[in-house]
Amino acid sequence: MIKAIIFDFDGTIIDTETAWYEAFREAYRQHDVELTLELYSGCIGTSLHTFNPYEYLITHRNLPIDREAFREAVHVQHAKLMERETMRPGVLSYLEKAHEAGLRIGLASSSSLKWVEKHLRQLGIYEFFEVIRTSDHVQRVKPDPELYLQALEGLGVQASEAIAIEDSPNGARAAEAAGIRCIITPNTITKALDFSSCAYWHKADSLQDVEFDRLLVRS
Repeated sequence: MIKAIIFDFDGTIIDTETAWYEAFREAYRQHDVELTLELYSGCIGTSLHTFNPYEYLITHRNLPIDREAFREAVHVQHAKLMERETMRPGVLSYLEKAHEAGLRIGLASSSSLKWVEKHLRQLGIYEFFEVIRTSDHVQRVKPDPELYLQALEGLGVQASEAIAIEDSPNGARAAEAAGIRCIITPNTITKALDFSSCAYWHKADSLQDVEFDRLLVRS
């Protein structure tokens, strides 16, 4: 029996990831470097340890770049691109229906607590979440399962009683490692990534395409 739903944040609730990629790609082009999705995918849904887009041009291309000026330019462009983004289809409906059904609702994100809380409040959905676990709470982010394991503990449910909502391979691997069935709803960027090594319960363009009531019946 399903008792809880645990959401990822970036790319799942609102598509911040496409805007980040576009902002970094534009910044790289200013230095005549093409940032491929294959390279950038190393930091999607996880930390910047595998690929750090802020440092790559300096550490791997040896370009004389002012770190702070580069970071500021990327953030300004990202903020501009985010002005056109809204909550992804089906997310609000799922939150409302989960609340009405008495399910526990949690969030597990590799981003910082400050980042996540700011956007949840701006979207007007902060109060839906009983438990929020972010990079501030763990030593290892996705694809490590620690975020999901902490969320399960905070919600007081077993892995078999929860469903994870994710958009990236790293997120799906984290849910799988925690023993949680996962629904994948890729965004514009992550739909181009390879999910073949991920075990997931269901995959759809958005939560709008996954009927909530049928989900509970299938549980």
